[in-house]
Amino acid sequence: MKFGICNEIFQGWSLEKSMAYAAQAGYDAIEIAPFTLAKYVTEISSAERQRIRELSKTTGITISGIHWVLVQAEGMYLNHTDAEIRLRTTQYFCDLVDFCSDIGGKSIIIGSPKQRNVLPGVEPQQAWHWATETFRHSVNRAEDKGITLCLEPLSPAETNFINTAEEAIRFVQQFKSHNFKIILDVKAMCSESKPIPQIIRESWPHFAYFHANDCNLKGPGFGDVDFKPIAAALKEVGYTGFVSVEVFKFEEGPETIATKSIEYLKRTFE
Repeated sequence: MKFGICNEIFQGWSLEKSMAYAAQAGYDAIEIAPFTLAKYVTEISSAERQRIRELSKTTGITISGIHWVLVQAEGMYLNHTDAEIRLRTTQYFCDLVDFCSDIGGKSIIIGSPKQRNVLPGVEPQQAWHWATETFRHSVNRAEDKGITLCLEPLSPAETNFINTAEEAIRFVQQFKSHNFKIILDVKAMCSESKPIPQIIRESWPHFAYFHANDCNLKGPGFGDVDFKPIAAALKEVGYTGFVSVEVFKFEEGPETIATKSIEYLKRTFE
């Protein structure tokens, strides 16, 4: 199994320092949140993109992809009632594919719950249709660039649009593309009625990425979620992609979060 970590864990650190520390701690990859670099990826120059790509080589850590892609990118919304906003979002997802490709990433994690909520007065079927149309061009761009879009089912506490792995799979299957999959996230799966190992087995081979965290919003091993049956299920289905640490509470500090998370994962997956 390959292990990754999200760069926003290293709050206030430079990307170079974050990548170097992650590599030293034993991670294979780092996952980059664009909002830690700029408000919009279109503001990140080609020279800076090349520098980030080179940092991957010099620090010895892979860039697995990008996530939190609509955070701070004001004016973006998957299924908004305003057609101009949806068109702007359609183009921005193409921009995200280009950015991910330019820095050497392979996956785009699409969570961003606040930018996909079904708005008041909108029928769920209509929101589904609008979101589907928003993704069409970026799926084609992803196929051209060798990037995989990964839609993230999130809990009802976070969004009212696509809350289960089953729903997310149904959404991406509309596109009949190997470059549009889902991501499974432990925190999010905790909100489903099914056991996490069952969700993993039922979702294979439709997921292409995996987030490791706990329902308490901390890292793996920092809460009550037992990762042993999760690891067993991932091995059983033959998943060989990244298991990436993503947390939402940072009080332990980046060094402790990073080191203790990977120590726990390596013990669990060995």
